[in-house]
Amino acid sequence: CAACHKVGEGARNGVGPQLNGIVGRAIGGLEDYSYSGVFEEAHAAGDVWTPENLAAFLEDPRGTMKGTKMGFSGLRKEKDQQAVVEYLRSLSQ
Repeated sequence: CAACHKVGEGARNGVGPQLNGIVGRAIGGLEDYSYSGVFEEAHAAGDVWTPENLAAFLEDPRGTMKGTKMGFSGLRKEKDQQAVVEYLRSLSQ
């Protein structure tokens, strides 16, 4: 994840958006990042990142958000998905 996404104090967008506060954030909601169209559509629809849809996205990014630019193929193990979601949740508090 760290090759494209940054977290923590001073995190900035890079290849991917910074992930501080992602749980509860509007999908495609960072003003200073150029998202794929599918994320812009989700943002326009008022969709928000939840632990559940984050886990689904982590399992199958391209199947969940068809058209994503993200090159990651996904985490197949539920325990791995949940560990990442919990880590991201800790950054949202």
